[in-house]
Parts: sequence; C-alpha cells; structure tokens
Amino acid sequence: MAALKMAALLLLFTALLLLRGSFVRSQGLQVGFYDSYCPDAEDIVRSTVEQYYDKDATIAPGLLRLHFHDCFVQGCDGSVLIAGASSERSAPQNFGLRGFEVIDDAKSQLEAVCPGVVSCADILALAARDAVDLTGGPSWSVPLGRRDGRVSLASGANALPSPADPVSVQRQKFADQGLSDHDLVTLVGAHTIGQTDCQFFSYRLYNFTATGNPDPTISQASLQQLRALCPPNGGDPSRRVALDRDTPGAFDVSFFKNVRDGNAVLESDQRLWSDAATQGAVQKYAGNVRGLLGLRFAYEFPKAMVRMGSVAVKTGGQGEIRRRCSRIN
Repeated sequence: MAALKMAALLLLFTALLLLRGSFVRSQGLQVGFYDSYCPDAEDIVRSTVEQYYDKDATIAPGLLRLHFHDCFVQGCDGSVLIAGASSERSAPQNFGLRGFEVIDDAKSQLEAVCPGVVSCADILALAARDAVDLTGGPSWSVPLGRRDGRVSLASGANALPSPADPVSVQRQKFADQGLSDHDLVTLVGAHTIGQTDCQFFSYRLYNFTATGNPDPTISQASLQQLRALCPPNGGDPSRRVALDRDTPGAFDVSFFKNVRDGNAVLESDQRLWSDAATQGAVQKYAGNVRGLLGLRFAYEFPKAMVRMGSVAVKTGGQGEIRRRCSRIN
C-alpha cells in the first residue's frame, strides 16, 4: 500500500509540474523561457550566427532585417521563413532578404538536441540580437516563448515600410504595429550596419520626382559618391551599397549624423530629418558628443527591439513549433 501511495504521489507531483509548465507557457514571452526545456538553445543560436558572421560580416544586417520583416507581417511568428510561390518570402518587398540558411542551420542543430521545443520565430529574435552584438552594438535579454505561425501570404508584405515612404506613411505603418515615432527612428538606426541595392535609391541621383535633377536634400559629397557607385547607364541595379557611409560595419550613431547632414542613402531615411515629429529623435542620437550619444542609442535600441519583437506574438496553444522553418508541419 505504501508503494502504491508513493507512486500516486509521484504521479500527482509530475502532473502538477506539467500543469505549471503549461501555465508558464501560456503567460506570454519571458526571459529564460528555454532554461528548463532546452538549456543550450541560446548558445546554439549564438555559435551558429558567429560561424556565419566570421565568414561574411554582412550576414549581420541580413539577420536583423529578417527579424524586422517577420514582425511587421502578422507579428513575430516566423512566417517570413516559409517558402512557397505565394508566401511572404516571395513578395517583392522581401526580395534580397538574407540569412535563411543561418536560421535553418540553427534549427537543425536544435531539433537534434531538443526536438519540437524551440520555435523558428524565437531563433530569429535571438539571431537578430546576436547579429547586433557581433557588430559592436548592444546586447540584451530576449524574451522568448513565441510559437510559429501557420499562414504566410505575399499580400501581407504590404505592411512593410518602403524606401520611398514619406514619414507620414512610415509613422502609420509603425503605429499599426503598436510602435511609436520614437521606436520608428530608433529601429531605423539599424541601418547603421545595413545595405541596399542601387535600384532602390538611384532615382534620387538622376531624376527625382521626374525633374531630371537629383534630390536636393542629398549633400554634394554623397551625390558624387553614390553616382560613382550607381552610374545611370550600364550600372548594376543590384549592386549593394552601405547605408552608413562612414562606419558601415559598426553598430554606432554615425547613421544619424548622416541623416542630419544630408548623407542618407534612402529617401525614407533622409525624410526623418525634414519631419518635425522625427527630427528631434534623430538630433538626439546624432548630437555632438559621440560617446554620450552612442550610449543613449545603445540603451534605447534594445528596448525598441524588445517592443518590436513582442508584436502580435503567438504563445501558449497558438500556432506550432515547426520542425523545419521553411514549411509548416
């Protein structure tokens, strides 16, 4: 009888632990979510990102952009990773996205040690954090517990900001995600390590608003430099150009100085200086005291990333944990 009572108590204790685990999982995102379920999860993602970064440092902005594009369409649910003729990944706004192989590699390693536990959406959030850290930017604790979405539609990519969007449209697209004007400027600061193609800004160099002239807000120094990189005839429209002309591989505040001084590459970035609602935030980061303002951006950027990474997340019993990131189970 004593043995039976002990067995019953053990079963009850196990059931309570399972219920507690289910309760915790249903409460939304939390730091250290995988500590009990897959304790090496964050280390595996970090080491994978490092391996790819060591071979090609430009993968860092690719991973950061991948997370951003995921969160702006149906929330941070890994839906941008799904392959298919009509998926988000196939939308024109997502042409040029990079880093899928990094996420797939990390996922395969995690499935080998913790099958069915770590979501692709969480891998994306961790990889974005690690990418910023590797380029000299801040690190932060990433709240985890996202589950993967089962829907991915190319039409949803219309929610993404465009390089030609005026500030009013950018502001609305960020507001639609529950993000403020301050979040907009802070998150666009990720362009400090970003790149873009000539085709997305060359109109500013030669025929802005069909006038046959360049965008008057571009400084003469930048105009000459960008024209040399992206000539009007015979140039490669897919040539990659750094969005930060001064320190393209370092996560710092020089991007904001470029915006202030008319050296931004994308029209959407330059417009942040001409709008009263966003100019103050740009000036705050650009400033004149490099060290002090760099610390301020390093403090604000992680907070904005956590807010963005929490947009419309699926938790608890929602969605699924994909076995392969490129397709639903």
